[in-house]
Amino acid sequence: MCQVFAGQDPDRYASTTRRLRLNGQSTSIRLENAYWQVIDIIAKNDKMTTPIFISRLHSEVLELRGEPVNFTSLLRCACLKFMELSPREETVIIAAE
Repeated sequence: MCQVFAGQDPDRYASTTRRLRLNGQSTSIRLENAYWQVIDIIAKNDKMTTPIFISRLHSEVLELRGEPVNFTSLLRCACLKFMELSPREETVIIAAE
């Protein structure tokens, strides 16, 4: 079982930093490539760009709970929530990409 996890392509867990604007403020977010892949899919499913999706998510969190303590962790958990809510077939396709 561990071979499935240990044998994955190192590029999946390499980190990438993307610069974007959150509510008009320039910022950067560093995530593992696998998370960026899922966030890109979520944004595409919602017919928006990734920066617009992230900015909208940040705005909604501000409204509901105030400034998040760790927005990057919130993004990772959003990816997990997306995977939980996705049909099994879609999850398998995403994992294989």
